[in-house]
Amino acid sequence: MPRPGQVLGLVGTNGIGKSTALKILSGKLKPNLGRYENPPDWSEILKYFRGSELQNYFTKILEDDLKAVVKPQYVDQIPRAVKGTNRSVGALVKQRSQVSDERLDEIMEELELKQVKDRDIDLLSGGELQRFAIAITCVQDAHVYMFDEPSSFLDVKQRLAAGRLIRSLLKPDNYVIVVEHDLSVLDYLSDFICVLYGKPAIYGVVTHPSSVREGINIFLDGHIPSENLRFREESLQFRIGEAGEEFLVDRSRGYSYPNMTKTLGDFHLTVKTGEFTDSEILVMMGENGTGKTTFCKMLAGAEKPDGTAKVPQMHISMKPQKITPKFQGTVRQLFFKKIKAAFLSPQFQTDVYKPLRLDDFIDQVRKYSEVRERTCY
Repeated sequence: MPRPGQVLGLVGTNGIGKSTALKILSGKLKPNLGRYENPPDWSEILKYFRGSELQNYFTKILEDDLKAVVKPQYVDQIPRAVKGTNRSVGALVKQRSQVSDERLDEIMEELELKQVKDRDIDLLSGGELQRFAIAITCVQDAHVYMFDEPSSFLDVKQRLAAGRLIRSLLKPDNYVIVVEHDLSVLDYLSDFICVLYGKPAIYGVVTHPSSVREGINIFLDGHIPSENLRFREESLQFRIGEAGEEFLVDRSRGYSYPNMTKTLGDFHLTVKTGEFTDSEILVMMGENGTGKTTFCKMLAGAEKPDGTAKVPQMHISMKPQKITPKFQGTVRQLFFKKIKAAFLSPQFQTDVYKPLRLDDFIDQVRKYSEVRERTCY
């Protein structure tokens, strides 16, 4: 049960019920008390929770005395759900706003949406869509605010800004619930934490609330001391290794690219000449909207540089930032259609299939599965 005036953080692996819990607490999904074939009605549900805080909570939800707003997990689907002719960011946020103009300006400023307020929602990047979804949630007057993975697509600076804004929603009589995988953001946001454990796509269990420190340590360790229960065989540990310890970089198998520029509307990207090899990992860091994806597309040949600059041909496999499912079959059917030979090879099963635990959702319809998060492209 969430507590008024405090932020409840939910942490756990994908596919064990965090988003389902939010749907139940928001009144969009009726709990069935485990009776899948013969679900109970609301009167029976309230009787089941009689004497607990949840009885009062669900009663208020049913009587519309408790308004809940949810920031969805999959922000890439927002453009398809928005109706109307005026689909600009500023107009849509203003349309949903139930706060003062000063507060609206403050939210737009904090989430860096003023520079894209006239842009159509279809043209937003993943990070811009995430900040738009957070803004739409924050400008509404509600008793329960729920944020499902608010840090996805955001850089470090934007995650801190979103965290400050979410905590500013707290009042003595409202609830804030956050589902988050980034442990540093979860630590920054939460007042107390519930850990979810179980088997993905099979079942999930929610622990009793813990302090932030204790909750994060329980999740990392895979062990609940108060219940003497181990839900994961190994602890999650962070080891820092020095570059170059494991192998020598083969400079003979190198690639290079020239000085390039690219102009997209008001945005201008300048790339200095550089090189890399196929035996090292390079990390690109920078704020959202500064051209990292555009640069990758130029290397892959999906975008052409301005002028006469030419990128040498390279064989590049690129996982896109925004993934919008179009295939309507199962994950297995999609693999057979796209990469049947590779999918059936023992090497692929060992190197890709098992480490990514694709077996958890291999026969689910791709549109509703986690494949958007974990499949290699």
